[in-house]
Amino acid sequence: MRWYESHQLGPDIGHIPVSNLYEVFIMFCWMTAAFYLYYEEQYKTRALGAFVMLVVSAAVGFLLWYTLVREAHEIQPLVPALKSWWMKVHVPANFIGYGTFALAAMVAFAYLIKQQATETRWYKLAPLWLLGIVLCFEPVVFRQSANDQTSSYWMVYFGVSAFIVAGILMGRRRIAERLPSYEILDDVMYKSIAVGFAFFTIATVLGALWAAEAWGGYWSWDPKETWALIVWLNYAAWLHMRLMKGLRGTVAAWWALVGLGITTFAFLGVNMFLSGLHSYGTL
Repeated sequence: MRWYESHQLGPDIGHIPVSNLYEVFIMFCWMTAAFYLYYEEQYKTRALGAFVMLVVSAAVGFLLWYTLVREAHEIQPLVPALKSWWMKVHVPANFIGYGTFALAAMVAFAYLIKQQATETRWYKLAPLWLLGIVLCFEPVVFRQSANDQTSSYWMVYFGVSAFIVAGILMGRRRIAERLPSYEILDDVMYKSIAVGFAFFTIATVLGALWAAEAWGGYWSWDPKETWALIVWLNYAAWLHMRLMKGLRGTVAAWWALVGLGITTFAFLGVNMFLSGLHSYGTL
């Protein structure tokens, strides 16, 4: 609908809606949900939906704030550097990777919750504390960047995040009983990362070709390119260990969670803390 509406504004304005953070966050949300629904159908289980929606809801939380402070929902003409058909293939391929990597990380989180369902020692419940830190990351960082303009919004977000973490902590045993077997969780994690890695590789190659056309070189060690390479190497190593060494279980799950952190920085952190040729979606 946004793509269609952009063309109604004028032939020089219409474009595929993947040109700024607002638009790509929308793509990330529905891409992640769409791939989850596919795996839900394949494995005949609906128990993982709430876990996947944690990362989607966090993205929506950011999206609502970003709309308030930037009015990024307004359709704008493309900057000259983005007026290329390469954008139509490079960015969607990237976000298939981001979406499936996020899906794999949430399945990994479910795996660790199932594994530690009967654990009573607080320091052994590391996945839950990690979730709390991640969900509270947005209020701490973005509240400061907004100069307290939307502090009440982030206070509500913080309260909801704390409620979610507490709910999972108290109900972890019942939640674990409803989760599918370790084998299914492990298989969904692996297939999600495999699909994401394939598309992320394609996106990186397409990005290099686009860079050669736009800037005259395939690779310039721009911060976004450097972190994309780090993401690629991380998941290449994960898949190598899985296929060659039989990586399974706890280590694979933790690695998938760490991978989401690396991917998030490549996706969003670079826009926040670094600058370069890819600084189209600034915060």
